[in-house]
Amino acid sequence: MLNLHKLYVLDENQQPVAVQIPIAEFERIEEILEDYGLAQLIATPFENSEDGDRLNREDALNYYRSLKQNYVEG
Repeated sequence: MLNLHKLYVLDENQQPVAVQIPIAEFERIEEILEDYGLAQLIATPFENSEDGDRLNREDALNYYRSLKQNYVEG
């Protein structure tokens, strides 16, 4: 399991409202989520496919990149 070094941000009532983590750990979480998303795209029949085929790795990666480019800033 990924070991996270969390820093809790508290409000004036000492209630937790946010968590900070080192950027390297955040980037690792992003990689894990991307890998999981790609695996799901490969394993699940593609919704736009006429014959219900699954995407191969390269097609899944291209599709994921297009989603990321259209919906995620950065």
